[in-house]
Amino acid sequence: MNCFVCKGIIEDKPTTFMVDLGNCIVIVKNVPSQVCVQCGETSYTNDVARRLEKIVNDMRKAITEIAVVNYSDKVIA
Repeated sequence: MNCFVCKGIIEDKPTTFMVDLGNCIVIVKNVPSQVCVQCGETSYTNDVARRLEKIVNDMRKAITEIAVVNYSDKVIA
C-alpha cells in the first residue's frame, strides 16, 4: 500500500491521537495506524476511526480538562 499524499511506503505502527473539544483535550495512546515512512501522513482503518469517534464522544461527558486513554484499554460495547 502506498501513501495517498506522497506515494511513499505505508507501515503499520501505533500512534497517539489527540483532539481538542474546547472544554477538554482527549489523548488516545497506542492507536493502530498506518503511517507513511516518507511524509509521516497517518491514516486509520474504518473500524479504528469508528472506535476513536466512540472514545471521543464518551470523553465529551467527562468532567475533566484533559483525558488520556489507552486505545486497547477502552472497551467499546
